Amino acid sequence: MKRLLSAILMSLLAVSLFAGGQSEEKQVSSQSMENETEVKEIQFWYAFSDDKRSGWIKGLAEEWNASQSEYKIIAEPKGSYRETLQASVLASRQGVAPHLVHIFEVGSQLALDSGIFEPIGNVGTFDTSDYIEPVLNYYTLDGTVNSIPFNSSSPILYTNRDMMKQAGLDPSNPPRTFEEILAACEQAKAAGVENAGLGFNVHGWFFEQWLAQQGAPIVNNGNGRDGRATETMLDSTESKKIFGFIKELNDKGFYKYTGKLEDWGGSDAIFQEGQVMFHITSTADLGNITSAINGRFEMGTGMLPIPGDSDRNGVVIGGASVWLTKGHPMDEMEAARDFILFLTNTDNMIDWHKMTGYYPVRNSSVDKLENDGWFAEAPTRTIAFTQLLETVPNQATAGGVMGTFGDTRTIVEEAIQKILNGADVDAAAEEAKKLADLKLIEYNKNF
Repeated sequence: MKRLLSAILMSLLAVSLFAGGQSEEKQVSSQSMENETEVKEIQFWYAFSDDKRSGWIKGLAEEWNASQSEYKIIAEPKGSYRETLQASVLASRQGVAPHLVHIFEVGSQLALDSGIFEPIGNVGTFDTSDYIEPVLNYYTLDGTVNSIPFNSSSPILYTNRDMMKQAGLDPSNPPRTFEEILAACEQAKAAGVENAGLGFNVHGWFFEQWLAQQGAPIVNNGNGRDGRATETMLDSTESKKIFGFIKELNDKGFYKYTGKLEDWGGSDAIFQEGQVMFHITSTADLGNITSAINGRFEMGTGMLPIPGDSDRNGVVIGGASVWLTKGHPMDEMEAARDFILFLTNTDNMIDWHKMTGYYPVRNSSVDKLENDGWFAEAPTRTIAFTQLLETVPNQATAGGVMGTFGDTRTIVEEAIQKILNGADVDAAAEEAKKLADLKLIEYNKNF
């Protein structure tokens, strides 16, 4: 087990986007509060450090604590998703693992392989039928719910409706395919509209979404769900369609980005400042982007554009879920589970969605929002829900599972950057597959 945990830690540390070394973890106090009755502490480590989201979590922890006197949730931010998972593995090795850990979706295989987590579906009986199916599917393997979905999102198209009008395009009918994006940009350019292009940051997440929309896996063995993934599909026909679209967009002068990998804020700023007509990013950014535009132009939304010769299969859920660690007394594990069910209940998910733009992960939340007229008041949000709820549940949209997902994302991003700099699509795709497969083979030697 020590060798395995060390391998997982190395996998986390090897990702080029990991921000530096992890500082020494503080020992989690297991001492009870000295009160009239002993209060048991439940540690929850999460990845949001901003005041708005972190404050919301801490506020609900206080509310849950006040509802009973036997347990106390200690909610603590631990940095990025990778830092949070790494800190949890280190804490487990020291025998002081937190009860609950907030883990990003592509960290699922690493979490499973670490051996420190207990599938939350194994802790008592509780109803998961209210969780939105495409969301819950991502965190379900071999019929077992491993974690509870929390912050969930998918990418959509953002549009500058004013620029579309100038180009003679119908703002209420945004492009739905790669070909329609290119045609719209051509029409806008011909009409003399400046900055008639598309922006999105260079991130492997979009590549994964476009594979799923085509019903294609990113790895073999049922997208890593029928068995451990041993090979990536980065040179598949579907993969090359994505790389080819990005190349054509760039070659025609219609693609704009900051030049940096995974620059979410920079890419958003390009759209917010009116430097592109179209933008692709997460549904979770809808509120922030709307606020940043501040009425300077009319913004619209549309479904994620896909290859024109593909049926729309649906999106892979992004974001993160909450996992339960092993080795705690059963009553504490049940209390930890109950807190997460409280955190993600119908009303709290409505509040979370309105505050952040993340999907509420429950069907009952969506129904209540609809009945309360929320979508009529905020029509730009309707597209995101339509796209999610129309997703076809299958292995492609359930998302790929592999222990080297972080490395694979970086390899895809570097391949895209090479293509933007003039590399051949086939050569870049084949090189990416070779590099990603080598990482996967090396990781799998631990099993």
